[in-house]
Amino acid sequence: MKQQEDTLNPDSAAPMRLEKARCLILACGNTLRSDDGLGPHLAAWAEERFRDEPCVTIISRQQWTPELAADVAAADAVLFVDCSIETKPGSVHLLPVLPRSSSPATATHHLDAPGLLALAHALYGARPAHAMLLAVGAGSIELGETLSDPVASALPRARGVLEKAVRRFLGN
Repeated sequence: MKQQEDTLNPDSAAPMRLEKARCLILACGNTLRSDDGLGPHLAAWAEERFRDEPCVTIISRQQWTPELAADVAAADAVLFVDCSIETKPGSVHLLPVLPRSSSPATATHHLDAPGLLALAHALYGARPAHAMLLAVGAGSIELGETLSDPVASALPRARGVLEKAVRRFLGN
């Protein structure tokens, strides 16, 4: 059995102690484009998993738009969730996200995670203390409503990484 090529930030292993942290899970993806639907799929799972956690907010959209900057600015921690066409299908990655250093004013209809952090700071003077990206390598983003085999196989690991990241954000 071939070992998965995963990237997990070693700095994220230490627990984060935030008092009554407001954690935002911000998922992105299109459920009609195969593995691109991973974000909404994990968001639906997180809704159920964290239903008794009042400090956890889950938002799922087809794309991240400038309107989400207010939610990002209000959060103490944000976990962006998306698929990646740049990594091996089924690989799981948890990486820190830093705000984009260039002006976010060039964005029109959609943004990436660094752009949303920058826009939140530019518009509201605030951004989360902690921001991470959970990305799973996509095998297919063709038309379809099912996940590819590598991504479906990676779901348990992605769920585990998501849960551990949120628990760290909450100080649990």
